[in-house]
Amino acid sequence: MKQLIFLSLILISFGCTLQAQGYAFGSVVEDFKLKNTDGKWVSLSDFPDAKAYVIVFTCNHCPYAKLYEDRIIAMAEQYRKKGIVLIAINPNDAEIVPEDSYALMVARAKEKNYSFPYLVDEKQEVYPKFGASRTPQVYLLDQQKKLRYSGAIDDAPKDASLVQTKYLDNAIKALENGKDPDPQLTKAVGCSIKKKA
Repeated sequence: MKQLIFLSLILISFGCTLQAQGYAFGSVVEDFKLKNTDGKWVSLSDFPDAKAYVIVFTCNHCPYAKLYEDRIIAMAEQYRKKGIVLIAINPNDAEIVPEDSYALMVARAKEKNYSFPYLVDEKQEVYPKFGASRTPQVYLLDQQKKLRYSGAIDDAPKDASLVQTKYLDNAIKALENGKDPDPQLTKAVGCSIKKKA
């Protein structure tokens, strides 16, 4: 019995630690202002009529980000029709990973014809507030910019044809039906974010 209580306390503590690393579910996300690949600055407040927001921390170099790239492009189009704004943010330090430089972000966005903002978190001030640690990693905000889901896009990072559970899509459907996403948190699979020294 003592071991069970001890284990429960550890799990509760671990859960609190995870929650403390970023925005808590239900809390309002702070607005940000980051540079887009078209040279303009973008904020959440630029989309006052959005029904929800999907923030994707991603990048150029990560193999997992590349595997998800076409899925993200398709999602952006699908979500736009529902009034949902998708914003991609590159959180990596380009001095550590030159492939994630702003110039190469611009080239990548043009090459793949991104229809969504692809922003650079150059000062690395935004991703820590979310608690992001991987690329790709997604955050779903409701119309009031409250965090409702975070983690993985789906359950098949290496092969889109093997997807069985679309975590992000399911979370969005829950919001559309006036319910809380279940689960609210999943484990993002990808490359670690490259932090400045």
